[in-house]
Amino acid sequence: MNGDEILVGYDGSADATLALNWALDEAEHSGRPIRLAYVFEWVTVAGWVGPGVAPGIWPDDTARRQVEELVAKAAADAAAARPTVTVHGEVFDGPPALVLEERSAEAGLLVLGSRGHGGFGGLLAGSTAVSVTAHAHCPVVVVRDGDTPAGRTGRVVVGVDGSDTSLLALGFAVERAAQRGVPLHVVRAWEPSADRDLGADDAAAAERAALDGPLAGWRETFPDVAVTVDVVAGRPAGALVEASRDAQLVVVGSRGRGGLRGMLLGSVGQQLLHHAHCPVAVVRER
Repeated sequence: MNGDEILVGYDGSADATLALNWALDEAEHSGRPIRLAYVFEWVTVAGWVGPGVAPGIWPDDTARRQVEELVAKAAADAAAARPTVTVHGEVFDGPPALVLEERSAEAGLLVLGSRGHGGFGGLLAGSTAVSVTAHAHCPVVVVRDGDTPAGRTGRVVVGVDGSDTSLLALGFAVERAAQRGVPLHVVRAWEPSADRDLGADDAAAAERAALDGPLAGWRETFPDVAVTVDVVAGRPAGALVEASRDAQLVVVGSRGRGGLRGMLLGSVGQQLLHHAHCPVAVVRER
């Protein structure tokens, strides 16, 4: 695996298929190769059994072969449907979240469905998606059933609060908007404070002015990308969820200014994983 690949968590589920389709679109725009990663978890009464199988416990070789055939067929079908994209498939052993987190260190982007075969129907984002998004070493895109990414041609939305990770998110978002030839919509949300000296209008103007510097360089680099800015008084998660209704992708940093230092995934990112109306990208420093 090279550091430019798009790694796709794939288990044959509907959400994983949507994630693969999103990754194929991304690969066509970016020229990156794709690697499908099926993480095979041996489950016995004693728990997970890895390559060093405990005495007396024998994995099902037939099931393993079926998984390998599934991945090989998915990779072949994807390559046939998108002949300009290089697609590989690979089967790994271990707990899915842990393996995907480890493999993300060697990938340029990780794409997941929000829930796999083991997900509970009432959850909008499963435990594997949330855990991997919190701990991955590269940007993560989470796609879920209902996002219908192939049919979305709307803008790219990004939340920017001035934190380091939000500035990385801005760069990721503007590059995707440029690749797709769609507008970029920047959202900066601020929460009014009683001890703030500025009035509401002046505070909003100050928040908008704070975006001028970060946006200037990207406007120069990608002059053809139409950029709109929305400065709203309120909680950022709610503003971004609303903005995601007519977007093809919403992008945030892993932790914003209000995030606790020990948190690997901030509350805004977590809320978007559960409530956004389009695929969600979470960007962090490698």
